[in-house]
Amino acid sequence: MKKKLVILSGAGISAESGIKTFRDAGGLWEGHNVMDVASPEGWNKNMALVLDFYNKRRQQLFEVEPNKAHTITAELETDFDVTIVTQNVDDLHERAGSTKVVHLHGELLKARSVLNDHGVIEWRRDINPGDLHPDGYQLRPHIVWFGEAVPAIEDAIGIVEEADCLIIIGTSMQVYPAAGLIDFAKSTTPIYYIDPNPASIPNLRNPLEVFQLSASAGMEIIKAKLKEIEF
Repeated sequence: MKKKLVILSGAGISAESGIKTFRDAGGLWEGHNVMDVASPEGWNKNMALVLDFYNKRRQQLFEVEPNKAHTITAELETDFDVTIVTQNVDDLHERAGSTKVVHLHGELLKARSVLNDHGVIEWRRDINPGDLHPDGYQLRPHIVWFGEAVPAIEDAIGIVEEADCLIIIGTSMQVYPAAGLIDFAKSTTPIYYIDPNPASIPNLRNPLEVFQLSASAGMEIIKAKLKEIEF
């Protein structure tokens, strides 16, 4: 039976493909205060601005490609039972070949009704004011905004609880509830953390190895290490 390898990925893995992160821009995301474009309050204040913002993010997604870190992650499925729990809303993990991906914060290529969180549909073009879900209500991006519940968190907790090895790639470990997932890993589960500017992880009981590297460089090293260790 293959060992269960769980990968927690964040914006840093997609940054190498050219997708910008608001963490690197002083709290601004493409020039916008993040709360103006990623909160229910922002939506209620200026729906057109929010839709335009995500339309541009969606258009950018068609212009970028998975990078080496995404590719290595997918290749690990040959030897391990790999599940990715990502904070990213892009589809780069899937395009690289990963088959089990849980998106905590939603997906750019999906939309849903403002009335029904579960009315999720595939959507690859712009969303405009007046574009309606089949239920007759305005479409919105299928994105979990600040202040909203994270429906996939319970599934993610169960996945982390069963992990034989945990890899964290490119996340600030500051956004909750995602940052709290590592607390659900077994105390014997080794954790590898890749980030050019890794955050401190207080009160961690697990074996931890930190790689202060880019996602691709770190995954190259970890791929080799996984062939040598027993866990």
